Amino acid sequence: MYWYDYCPKGITSKYQLLVFKDNQPFLPLTDYFHDCLGRIDKSSATSYLNCLLPFFKWLELESNYQGKRVKWNDSSEIIRIVVEDYLMLELACKIREKDTFRFVKLTNKSPITISRFLSALKSFYKSMIRLEHYTYNNPFIDGQYILHDYSNQNGVRKDKPRMPNISGTEDAIPHRRLTDSYFKIIKEEWQPQIIDDGNLPYQVYQAGKKVDWSQREMLIARMLFETGARIFEIIHLTIGDYRQRKSHQEVATFNKGSHGRKIKFLRFSKDTVKRLFHYIDTERKSYDKNHFIFEQLSDDSPIFLSENGTALTYHAWYHHWNKAMKLNEISLNPHKARHWFVTSRLREIYHISQNESEIQQRKNELIKYMK
Repeated sequence: MYWYDYCPKGITSKYQLLVFKDNQPFLPLTDYFHDCLGRIDKSSATSYLNCLLPFFKWLELESNYQGKRVKWNDSSEIIRIVVEDYLMLELACKIREKDTFRFVKLTNKSPITISRFLSALKSFYKSMIRLEHYTYNNPFIDGQYILHDYSNQNGVRKDKPRMPNISGTEDAIPHRRLTDSYFKIIKEEWQPQIIDDGNLPYQVYQAGKKVDWSQREMLIARMLFETGARIFEIIHLTIGDYRQRKSHQEVATFNKGSHGRKIKFLRFSKDTVKRLFHYIDTERKSYDKNHFIFEQLSDDSPIFLSENGTALTYHAWYHHWNKAMKLNEISLNPHKARHWFVTSRLREIYHISQNESEIQQRKNELIKYMK
């Protein structure tokens, strides 16, 4: 009933994509997709659209409010009621009323795309209001949230994902900023999981290829898995950090709490060394304002540059990482690459050691390296 197709080559149109209902153009979803472009990347807009199509079909065939089918542009109250029905009946969720909003709890029968679906709905109605196609308030924003002084509470760090407090890897914060969503997903108590998939780096590299990662993104990802370093220890490397070490497979770097002093080193594979020099003398050279190769660069020159020729920032890098993970539905905080590194090294230690003394010695060496 609802489907979409891209504009054929050779056809001039203001729309890159058209959504159809019963083979007729359906403008609300078509306009929504194009309103998203420039606000979020095209792959995310397409992902949101794919989450919305089954819901719009359900509205047409199965929705019921006081004996009538519900339309997407009905009042906020009606939309909330039918979405609650959809979550329970079609997506096997449990709903609990709480003050002015609803808690959504996933069951073992619920699809993993619930969060994306709710985000897509909220995004859709934001667009419809912005385009003046919807005359009510956004059904998926808790109006009472705006009235409360939540904005004065401390929020999470800008643009940086965060591990749960129970993990012990982050300093505790007094408050997390509350979501303004009407439907809030309840997550079970977080349990630490051992990342023990030997194929994980390959999955990440393949995800990067699908979104056309540059040499820089692929090189940083390889360094993450091969060195066990924190991402900021890699992004802020300089040419001098590489020259400082005698081994061509090592680079000096600072540590968390070292206040910029280069007190540790990272070690990576020979293949990554080749990729590093290839990146510096090709892609990086094209971004460098002087177009210098490795031998011409000063020691304080950053290894990783942005497309503007400035030092790469976490925010700019994370955009590319997050895009690849989202498109390939991989839930992976970059810090987990460090956890994967430790787990894989521990397995290797137990595999190659001859006795308990060797195991303990190698463990101590690993601890010293990770520090």
